[in-house]
Amino acid sequence: MAESSAPRDAMARDTSPFDEIDRRRWAALAPETPQPLSETELVQLRGLGDALDMREVAEVYVPLSRLLSLYAVGARSLHAATRSFLGETGSHTPFVIGVAGSVAVGKSTIARLLRELLSRWEDTPRVERVTTDGFLLPTAELARRGILHRKGFPESYDRRSLLRFVARVKSGVDEVRAPVYSHLTYDRVPGAEIIVRRPDILIVEGLNVLQPPGPGASLAVSDLFDFTIYVDARTSDIAQWYEERFLALQRGAFADPRSYFHRYAALTVDEARSKAREIWREINEPNLVENILPTRARASLVLRKARDHTVETVLLRKV
Repeated sequence: MAESSAPRDAMARDTSPFDEIDRRRWAALAPETPQPLSETELVQLRGLGDALDMREVAEVYVPLSRLLSLYAVGARSLHAATRSFLGETGSHTPFVIGVAGSVAVGKSTIARLLRELLSRWEDTPRVERVTTDGFLLPTAELARRGILHRKGFPESYDRRSLLRFVARVKSGVDEVRAPVYSHLTYDRVPGAEIIVRRPDILIVEGLNVLQPPGPGASLAVSDLFDFTIYVDARTSDIAQWYEERFLALQRGAFADPRSYFHRYAALTVDEARSKAREIWREINEPNLVENILPTRARASLVLRKARDHTVETVLLRKV
């Protein structure tokens, strides 16, 4: 006689560190406020291949932004109480949010969108976003080390500089500078910087931001985050999204002679699909499986996407 799966499912829910919230229940948590974005603004925020529309914003990201705003205000209150207890004075430190996930899963669009939404809440008007791409080692250095083919893997980043940057922001330094990365040239932009000036919230977005400390290190950038988000989807779906994005870029950005990937611009559709699958199989999928996906359980919240790129389930870590 077959054993029922119901008790096991109930036990799994009881022992899971997350509350699983389906799309309908999550959407019902949306504050009764007018749509904060215009259609034009949404188009400007949307990334290649993202099926982000006004309904998705209203049902998924408005409630998420409100939750994050509440967390930020709560952290500020706790910080003030602690300073009072210690007999110290001083302003609050920024609330830092990490956003992680695979290539092509849509994390950049989500980070951009959250920056816009959070800045429209009364308690968190100053929101900045930084990507970890700027902390990739320069292409020449990656080539010198023989790891250019592992760009995006943990060892391809200047992790010490990234940690120092977030630590300085977190400690309330007035101005903190981060390098700028160009997806056109596939490299850092010499002399270009992003200047972060004491925001209410800083969003740090990247592939490996939830990683624990590396070999010989006692601290990771993830240790400095107040809240973390992992953007999740089936690996097969992400592979398809990556392929479609590659084709869109091949028809667009790759045509620019300055593009690092200009050599792919003349490929036929079949050749471009083959090249996209090769890059996914040899670089992006191994990085996802070995380094990114194992960090999902460390997140405060997981956005689980369906095949059409819409969020179908939210997993929120139990308080």
